[in-house]
Amino acid sequence: MAGDRSDSWQVARPRDGRPRHATAPTLPAVTSPAIRSATFDALSARTFHDIVRLRVDTFIVEQDCPYPELDGRDVLPSTQHFWVEHDGEVVSYLRMYPGTDEATWIGRVVTAQSHRGRGLGGLLMRHALSSATGPVRISAQARLAPWYGSMGFERCGEDFDEDNMPHTPMVLRQSAEAAEA
Repeated sequence: MAGDRSDSWQVARPRDGRPRHATAPTLPAVTSPAIRSATFDALSARTFHDIVRLRVDTFIVEQDCPYPELDGRDVLPSTQHFWVEHDGEVVSYLRMYPGTDEATWIGRVVTAQSHRGRGLGGLLMRHALSSATGPVRISAQARLAPWYGSMGFERCGEDFDEDNMPHTPMVLRQSAEAAEA
């Protein structure tokens, strides 16, 4: 049967049984969530409420660490608030403000328990750091020092107790400062 090519001429089919001409399945587009930022005067009352609720729910309730959450830094005109929302809810947040030591400070880095492990905190940190000038300082919860270290922060002092929780002073020297050091 020289003319019969049935054994050598096979129709290629994907292994899942779809016909060769079928459209391949598509995945939804993967996009980074929108990062929002504003000074206090530009925040809506609802957004500020949701930011404070997230901070209180995490730092005071979840971590069982009562402390005065409203310290006056939120309302400074020089404080920049950064956050990510999901379905209209603030799910990750940080604030950045100039310190009295000529450094920029980042604090209150927080992600809702339901949204942890998705890289939102790192996304906010990278975004905030991209707009910071000079050295950036943080008072990291000691257990999170390795996470901040992965972003280039270095210990710059001894651990200390803040509100009954160990903290590590850390600094990130931006490229110009690192060259001078």
